[in-house]
Amino acid sequence: MLLEPAIAVSFRRYRAAREERVRENELTEAAPTASPEGEPVRIVYPRCAGIDIHKQSMTVCTIVDSQNGSAPEYHKRKFATHTEGIGELAAWLREFQVTDVGMESTGVYWKPVWNALEGEWKLHLCNPHHTRAIPGAKTDFRDGTRVAELLAYGKLPESFIPPQWQRELRDLTRLRARYTQEVTRIENRIEKVLEDAQIKLGTVTSKLLGVSGRAMLEALARGETDVDKLAGLAQRKLKRKKPALRQALQGKVTEHHRFQLGMLLDDLKHTEEKITQLELRIWEYVEPHRELVERLDQIPGVDWLSAAVILAEIGPDVSHWEDARKLASWSCLCPGNCLSAGKRLSGRTRKGNPWLRRAFCQMGWAASHKKNSYTKAQFRRLAGRRGKQRAVLAVAHTLLTVVYHLIANPDLQYRDLGEDYFDRRNAEQTKKQLVKRLAKLGYEVTLTPKAA
Repeated sequence: MLLEPAIAVSFRRYRAAREERVRENELTEAAPTASPEGEPVRIVYPRCAGIDIHKQSMTVCTIVDSQNGSAPEYHKRKFATHTEGIGELAAWLREFQVTDVGMESTGVYWKPVWNALEGEWKLHLCNPHHTRAIPGAKTDFRDGTRVAELLAYGKLPESFIPPQWQRELRDLTRLRARYTQEVTRIENRIEKVLEDAQIKLGTVTSKLLGVSGRAMLEALARGETDVDKLAGLAQRKLKRKKPALRQALQGKVTEHHRFQLGMLLDDLKHTEEKITQLELRIWEYVEPHRELVERLDQIPGVDWLSAAVILAEIGPDVSHWEDARKLASWSCLCPGNCLSAGKRLSGRTRKGNPWLRRAFCQMGWAASHKKNSYTKAQFRRLAGRRGKQRAVLAVAHTLLTVVYHLIANPDLQYRDLGEDYFDRRNAEQTKKQLVKRLAKLGYEVTLTPKAA
């Protein structure tokens, strides 16, 4: 039902008056003068600013302390996020002689502002989940004011932001990880096309995209149908499986399948070329830290590409973390800690940095297969009663601790404790367990110490 004209006019006036009051409240919002305990609040940064960044605009609040006991001054303004708008923001900050600037890490929108202001101002970045607004009182200006107030009173939880070269290395290592995932997706699509054509090559060879597999796939894409010629492309150990290959390569490959295989093999070739270019570019960033990379390369499961990921995500300096436990907590490669009323509610590991977690879990899985190594003994010791996933995460935590100490102390070298470390550490307990197991099998055991 439509409103009467007079009622509609009154409603519009009411909304306009309400919006005007909201704007006035935002521009005249007072700063806290005392803590909940009644003690005066001390301003840590007397000239600071808080920025709430969006895709097209950002709202900025500057706080200027008068230093004479009166309430600090608040100044608020809205800017565009293009280059001209960021320049106007910089001039406005200089006008109030701002020294520190805080902002939230909203997607990738904070990066252009950070790069433009870096160097002239001391910047502070925080996670939006750590500075949530009070429900029912959230606007863009209030978001910027909240960030500014938390920064002014030294309560802003800051995030670790590495230097420029390390951020560039992060982009390269993360892009390479995306391309390696794309290679896996292409392999799965090729497997799907082969299954549709009744080609069971994946059941005979362990690597579909190995040397022999690629030669057979390229021959199929060119139109080769002779099973003997296709099986003759096998190399090395796969030559012993020629009868099985002949059976697996008997299918109904149509022109439609050949077209798809050709497209997918081209995509695979281009993706692998991009990975090679990225690796060459990554090495240019890693080469100045060759000595550290060589020491990290001694760890089981770590190669130079894994060391590059460590440099990109952690860096060559671990002084940002007090000890290895702080680094494990930051990277979320440790159990969660959720206690209430003296009860442990959950020990689930938090998500944390997915790139660092992915790299260390891959390193942990590779280290768990290293012969005569401590990591293999640790994995086997935990996998039986806790499962393989938890065991791999425990090995990843161990590797992270080793990496922390190797980076913190340049004079250290990695030394493996050996596969029998746990047996030597608890020699008496190991002896009792083995004797007990033999007794259960019906043997009477007499132990005689070996001569020195």
